[in-house]
Amino acid sequence: MPELPEVETMVRLVRPKLMGRSVTGSQVAWARTLGGASSAKLRALVHGRTFLTAGRRAKYILLGLSAKGKPKSTEVDTWLVIHLRMTGRLMVQAGAQPASPHTRVSLTLDNGARLEFIDPRKFGRFVPTRDLEDAMPALGPEPLEGDFTAKFLLDELAARRGRIKSLLLDQSFLAGLGNIYVDESLFEARIHPQTPANRIPRARVRLLHAAIRRTLEEAILREGSSFDTFYRTPEGQPGSYQSQFQVYGRHGKPCRVCSRRLNRIVVAQRGTHFCPSCQRLPRSAAR
Repeated sequence: MPELPEVETMVRLVRPKLMGRSVTGSQVAWARTLGGASSAKLRALVHGRTFLTAGRRAKYILLGLSAKGKPKSTEVDTWLVIHLRMTGRLMVQAGAQPASPHTRVSLTLDNGARLEFIDPRKFGRFVPTRDLEDAMPALGPEPLEGDFTAKFLLDELAARRGRIKSLLLDQSFLAGLGNIYVDESLFEARIHPQTPANRIPRARVRLLHAAIRRTLEEAILREGSSFDTFYRTPEGQPGSYQSQFQVYGRHGKPCRVCSRRLNRIVVAQRGTHFCPSCQRLPRSAAR
C-alpha cells in the first residue's frame, strides 16, 4: 500500500498540472470507486469547477475545487478525497493518449488533458464531497509537521503499554506511516518492534523521532518505494527508496550493520522485519 512518501510524491507531481485547470467532463468505469457517491453527484460537484489546491493528509490526497462558475475564487467549495489503497495512482494524461485499461475514474480538463485514477485491484477511492471533515477519519499529527515533536512522542509513549510497531501503524496516533517506513525507522533507532511503548528509554525515543522524520524525508526525495508494477509516480516512473532498505523485505539476508541474519515476524497482522542483534527486545518485555 502506498504510504506517506508515495502519496506526497503523487501530490507534488500532479499539482502543477492541475492548478487553475477546470473540469469539463467525467467518466466513471467502476462505480464503487466513488465510495457510495453516484456518477451524477460527481458531475454536479466537479463539472465547471477549477482546481485550487492539491494536498495530502496522512495517506489521503485532497484536491480542492472552486464553486461552480467561479474560476477566480480562492475559496474551496468541493473536495475530491482520494485514497490509493493497494494499487491506486493518479496520472494526468494528454488528450491524445489512450486511457489505461485500469482507469476507474477520469476527469477531462479544459486543456484537453485527463486526470485519471488508475487502480488495477479496484480497492482505491475517489470520493467527491463538500464536507471534508465528514469524509475523513480521525487522524493523528503529521510526522513531518511541527506538532510532531520529540516531546509529543515522549509524552505519548510514556502513557502507552502497547507494542511500539502497532502504535506507530495506528493512524489515529500518527498519520501516514505504514509497514515499510515503521520497520525502517525502528531499525534506525535500534528499537525492537515488539517493545512496549512505555519501556523505551527516553534517549531512544528521541532517536526514534529523528529516525521517522529522516526516513520519510529521504523516501520523498527518492519518490517513494516500488516493488512491482503497481506503484508508479504520475510520470510513470518507479520510486527508488527501496534500494536504501535496511530491513524491510530483507529477512534472511545479513544485516548491513552487524551481518547477522535478519528476522521476520508478524506484529499487528503485518510482516515485520528487524535485526535480532541491533534491535534487542528488553528482557522484561520478553516475559
